[in-house]
Amino acid sequence: MNFTRWSARLPGTQRRAAARTDRGSVPAARGEYGRQPEHGSDAPGEGSLPALAGLSVREILGSVPALVALVYGPEHRVAYVNDAYAAAFGHREPGDPAASALPELEELGLLPLLDQVLRSGTPRTVKSRKVPKGGSYTITCTPIEIPGSETQGTAEDDGTDETEGNETEGSGTESHGPEGGVLIFATDVTDHAEAAERLRASERRLRETAVTLQRSLLPQELEQPDDLRIAATYQPGGTDAAVGGDWYDVITLGAGRTALVIGDVMGRGVRAAAVMGQLRTAVRAYARLDLPPHEVLQLLDGLAAEIDASQIATCAYAVHDPNEGRLVYASAGHLPILVREEDGTVRRAEDHTGPPLGTGGWLHTSGTIALPPGSTAVLYTDGLVERRREDIDEGVAALERALSGATGTPQVVCDRLIRALGVTADHDDDVAVLVLQHPTRTGQDAELFHNAALELLGGIEAAPRARAFATGVLASWRFPMELCDLGVLAASELVANSLQHGTPPMRLRLRRTDRRLIIEVTDGDDHLPRRRRAEPVDEAGRGISIVATIASSWGSRRTPGGGKAVWCEFALPTA
Repeated sequence: MNFTRWSARLPGTQRRAAARTDRGSVPAARGEYGRQPEHGSDAPGEGSLPALAGLSVREILGSVPALVALVYGPEHRVAYVNDAYAAAFGHREPGDPAASALPELEELGLLPLLDQVLRSGTPRTVKSRKVPKGGSYTITCTPIEIPGSETQGTAEDDGTDETEGNETEGSGTESHGPEGGVLIFATDVTDHAEAAERLRASERRLRETAVTLQRSLLPQELEQPDDLRIAATYQPGGTDAAVGGDWYDVITLGAGRTALVIGDVMGRGVRAAAVMGQLRTAVRAYARLDLPPHEVLQLLDGLAAEIDASQIATCAYAVHDPNEGRLVYASAGHLPILVREEDGTVRRAEDHTGPPLGTGGWLHTSGTIALPPGSTAVLYTDGLVERRREDIDEGVAALERALSGATGTPQVVCDRLIRALGVTADHDDDVAVLVLQHPTRTGQDAELFHNAALELLGGIEAAPRARAFATGVLASWRFPMELCDLGVLAASELVANSLQHGTPPMRLRLRRTDRRLIIEVTDGDDHLPRRRRAEPVDEAGRGISIVATIASSWGSRRTPGGGKAVWCEFALPTA
């Protein structure tokens, strides 16, 4: 095998140097290697060019730190390996097939690649391939032509040939046509690969930290109000996607009312999760004030700017009142709530949407959307419907189609929507979905839910009428005598407080569910009562304290049309 002839396939100075070396015309062949140019020579740079031309390809490849091997033929037989290759994998005998002589190529998965390079004549590069129990290499395979096997005949050119540095003249051999080969050039990138792996491990740990923080800030268990069935799902993005700031929450407000929240912090990583946690905590605090949805978002908007002016968040806040059969909602730049009626019709709550939280300068407003028995509402973040190169309205429309045919429990609906929208473990964004259903109650289940109301016209007869009404209703609901007495006492104190401090119109409402008794009094005055300590000499001021003492919980809120509602609850005894 004539090793130097395949060097003629190389470009540039190496090809010219190899050609001149083969003809014996370079200074090194004439014993002139390293001769200095004569003084006054007109050819610039002639002192360095002969030195470069005098180097053989074998000397060049043997001195480079990269691993170099040359194989030829369909079996990729070994023609040459340089010193760096031999130091890394050991000496290799020329002429042996690569499958047996170069097992490291098989470990690197390069044998099929050599076949491709040989067939196509196109170089191929693979990056950061790891050898078992060894380092990592980036490898380039380049096709070349190598002279075929030699037989007796006439020598080429001037009868001079060079094999492994020995000159022979008149050898009487001739070569068959060129044979295909592949030059393998491998660079050790072990340090780079290990650094990249450390970086990936660090990113994984950071992502796991963010996911853990995110999940710890979400509700560990959803509150389940008496009149709704609720389920939620949170799915972080795939391993290549940073964790975002999606969140949801369910907050029991009292008197059967429930707040439902979903939001999304526009950011990634631990910072977004931390901001999300602060916003969620603030929402729960503001919700305890039992404010209208737009006022909650107004407060949250100012807080978001104080937490981090560079972070923008969206949020939808809705309140369900079982006495009204609807959702009262407000939205700060969030996607519309969808409501599916029992017949499969889907409606959007598109109105009353303001800019995202943290922008400031906007007065939010509240809107309403009906939530009759048998209906299902869905609150969601943009990761569920947003796709690259698609308008987000197309994603919302796809969600509407999926929701129209989604039946079953809230958790089943969650899972079906996730699957229908193509959200997988490798999704490029995190997703939060909150599904609530207002179930239709029939039969024995319906007997556990009752409402009764009395309009109070004022005057001295209002208090005795209220007590008589409460006594009759509670007895008809077959409550234990002790609970009936406590309920009548609470109703009497709330009515007396309204008669003394409120204005018409006044109403007493009694409501029972499968878990509690709710007593509520509304009037036209918007001053909210406060529990205070009455002095022994005070003739009034003990009503609210009495209610707070005997009831499981109590509270008050302003009503949308002006006025207020004061309520209390009693937990029903378990069977």
